[in-house]
Amino acid sequence: MHTAGYRAVGAAELKCARSFPQWKTISRFVDRRQSNGASTIGSFRPFRLVPGAKHRNTWLRQKPEASRSLEYIKHAPIRSRSGSSTSCTTTAAKFSYRVAAAYSGKGRRFNPESNSFNFSPPDGINPTATDQNPRRRSKSGRPDSGQDAFFISRLGETGGVAFGVADGVGGWLDSGIDSAHFSHGLCEQMAKAAYEFQGRADTSVLQAHELLMAGYKNVLEDKTIPGGGSTACVAVARNDGNVNVANLGDSGFAQLRLNAVHFYSDPQTHAFNTPYQLSIVPPKILAQAKMFGGSPSHDLPKDADNINRRVRHGDILVFATDGVWDNLSAQDILRIASSYMTELRAWEPSEDGIIVGDRLSKLAQRVETSSNRPQGVTLQSILATAIAGKAKMASLDTKIDGPFAKEVHRYFPLDNYHGGKVDDICVVVAIVLEGS
Repeated sequence: MHTAGYRAVGAAELKCARSFPQWKTISRFVDRRQSNGASTIGSFRPFRLVPGAKHRNTWLRQKPEASRSLEYIKHAPIRSRSGSSTSCTTTAAKFSYRVAAAYSGKGRRFNPESNSFNFSPPDGINPTATDQNPRRRSKSGRPDSGQDAFFISRLGETGGVAFGVADGVGGWLDSGIDSAHFSHGLCEQMAKAAYEFQGRADTSVLQAHELLMAGYKNVLEDKTIPGGGSTACVAVARNDGNVNVANLGDSGFAQLRLNAVHFYSDPQTHAFNTPYQLSIVPPKILAQAKMFGGSPSHDLPKDADNINRRVRHGDILVFATDGVWDNLSAQDILRIASSYMTELRAWEPSEDGIIVGDRLSKLAQRVETSSNRPQGVTLQSILATAIAGKAKMASLDTKIDGPFAKEVHRYFPLDNYHGGKVDDICVVVAIVLEGS
């Protein structure tokens, strides 16, 4: 529901590795969803519970009423989740990351050729990320991702890369505010901050929460954004194999390794369908809240889970908004990725189990063309479009219950909700290469 995407990278648009004949029937599925009254429950947002893990259920807390308080953000301490993070240790090995994204706005057809792009390290960032003209940064210059947003940018001259997703909270529409402006602006500012980072790989380490804080601070100062809110899941991937993630809300990420889900993040929610979110609360809404009681949801970058992951050659990082996680589980995403990785021999069977294939580095540069794979397709773009495509199909299915429907039944046993959850969809996929 909260979605918005910003192309923070300059790169040629990708063409899909496989055709999706099912897209011809999307309009029929949309009509069926509407006729079944699916939109009446579209505002629900579930917990995505992790089996065997302690779920965090924190109720709304009173927040500072200053909706643009920069001092509070600047001096706020950062929270680290020790239970869901691993220590980062440096190593002499050099890693690189091949990144691609795919997206689809709610109620729009998914076109694998036009709704995806591949990150090109020489470009580093989309020129519009540094464009100060609000008109050129308008809706017409965004990807067709609705309220979902994303960015990919090189991390200065360090050899690292920063990327992430942001999900504009759709509930702000009830107050006449489109959160797409907030989420796209947040990704735009984070891309710019990463691109302009002045540190060196051997002396300075930029943390993901610092990048999130820098983006949020600049959004607060942008008078063209009147209000709104967004979740965010942001990564800073260093060339020593350490990846630092700041995850706020119910977007999230998974780390896949050799045909297994090695790690996936927990969502942050205050209550059912109420994610943690960064926001700008207009004075009018603050006054209404003061008059009638209550407090708008207003979290800060310090509230994000701070997660450190160590990556290996051949790992896959999947960052996505809840439009993906509400319709596909981590195991679903693993099955999609594994089918392509094994088919293309990026992962190969051996006597010792699944190993990384020798072709991985070449596939991340370009997949050999064939009748159904247009030239210019990369392995990461194949995975991104495949995951986004499957999520789109699952969201329009009215019979098979996805993760969201299962959570509705958990909290509302008498509700007759079935099928997927129609929403904006955004996914960023990064493939880890060692020595490339």
